[in-house]
Amino acid sequence: VEPTLEALEHELRDKIKESSEKKRKTESVWPVHQINWQKSRYIYDMYYTYGRISRAVYDYCIQQKLVDAALIAKWKKPGYERLCSTYVINPSNYKFGTTSICRVPMWDRSAEQKAAQDPTTGCLGCASGKGAGPRNIFGNKYGQYLAAVQIAREERLQKLEEKRRREEEERKDAAGSDDEEETDDDSDDEDDYGPTPAAGIWAGSNKLQQQSQQMIVGEVGDDEAGDEETDDEDDEEGPAAPPPSKKLKT
Repeated sequence: VEPTLEALEHELRDKIKESSEKKRKTESVWPVHQINWQKSRYIYDMYYTYGRISRAVYDYCIQQKLVDAALIAKWKKPGYERLCSTYVINPSNYKFGTTSICRVPMWDRSAEQKAAQDPTTGCLGCASGKGAGPRNIFGNKYGQYLAAVQIAREERLQKLEEKRRREEEERKDAAGSDDEEETDDDSDDEDDYGPTPAAGIWAGSNKLQQQSQQMIVGEVGDDEAGDEETDDEDDEEGPAAPPPSKKLKT
């Protein structure tokens, strides 16, 4: 998990250094909340959802404050499985002692409020329940579930490796084929999943992002699945910014 956490730390530093010109007053802090969510979600999913890291690694991340322990604790409670930040559920941060608009399910919002975002975090909707909000709660690459993206990419690479191994055995048996088929497989992989990114953590193509979302639905259940209209909106975003080229290891 170290390469992913380091990539997110570097991304955070770059975003902090960016100019806030032509941005709303609170919009400049959106990446801080969003990257904090993504880091915490990555470690949470790697341990609780997929079992890819040990308890010792998980505890180390908590103790070293590499992730948000308070936010992870909230995710374990019913109704807070997709919470974007502990800030949005603190009544003292909002007028009239309420919570943020992002905690209101889509079916309880008016037509004008459907596209509303929390002014502090930029969250589009993190309420739990089917159709309560978009799967990608931020509508950008920081709303991707990196653990699912990583595992989907590793599974794809493993299938390609097995396919290449079979083709190599067939070539040895045939003793007359060339390397064109292997080259074609490489280009097909880039068309399907996007080129292997330089940082390797975000989904480099819509197909990989969709596969990772399907994994989330299969592992977590309908509580974290958005409606079909929201999925279409996510697909229209296009490929996310390029990630790492090296394969992530835990």
